[in-house]
Amino acid sequence: MSADLLTAEIGSELARETGDPCRPEDLRRYAEASGELNPLHLDRDFAHAAGFDDLIVHGMLNMARMGRLLTSRYESAQLSSFTTRFEGVLLVGQPSVLTMQLVARTDAAAEIEILMCTLDGRRIASGRATIRLAV
Repeated sequence: MSADLLTAEIGSELARETGDPCRPEDLRRYAEASGELNPLHLDRDFAHAAGFDDLIVHGMLNMARMGRLLTSRYESAQLSSFTTRFEGVLLVGQPSVLTMQLVARTDAAAEIEILMCTLDGRRIASGRATIRLAV
């Protein structure tokens, strides 16, 4: 566990990372692995006909990227909850910014907010995680 959770001030940023853009090949591989074969993720003509500028990155793939940020900083065994709210669409080729902020802490746990935005600040997904603190 990172000592940041024990010493950081409430409201402080714990991590910031620019996520690489997803490529069409990434979406195809995720679709095959997950069984999520919606053509909005795989067929540019279909996505354009539906009113999007390009393919849409799977929401659950975005959530996985948020979870990776979390578990790259804190032990997964100490993670007691992780929720995500999908708020916007990330298109293939768009980079994202992922941030984590400490929002609350007790003697037993820390509450972290995770946010995924486009480079211009449009929200894609937000989440909360509870990390058990060593006693």
